Amino acid sequence: MPTIDLRWRRLRPNARLPERQTELASGYDLHACIEGGPLVLGTMPTRVPTGVAIAAPPGTDVQVRPRSGLFVRGVIGTIGTLDADYRGEIFVTLYCLPDLGSFEVNDGDRIGQLIVSQLVDARWIEVDELDETARGDGGHGSTGLR
Repeated sequence: MPTIDLRWRRLRPNARLPERQTELASGYDLHACIEGGPLVLGTMPTRVPTGVAIAAPPGTDVQVRPRSGLFVRGVIGTIGTLDADYRGEIFVTLYCLPDLGSFEVNDGDRIGQLIVSQLVDARWIEVDELDETARGDGGHGSTGLR
């Protein structure tokens, strides 16, 4: 597997390096970096700080993704892209499903994950027709619900 050097900066003393939890995990867990007590989430999106900034090299795609462990508890995380020229703090946007009401995030909690991949340039070619496939133009749910 190729390696990409990601430079990172600790913005507060309690910030933690994003890290994989297992050898074969695809994501690097992001940890909340909260000073002065827990942050209580509600049904409105809230940006949770990580205390970390990165410098992704050009040609790198870095995405913030939700953690499934939070999702099954009723906490929704949004997807975000960290462009190669962004140098600010990484935030994870979280909110609760209405039935949950609220959720407490503490300093050091795993709140999201970073996925790092390579970008490719795309050349857009306009055509009059696209090739045929068995699926055709069948959209969301067209292949079944299971």
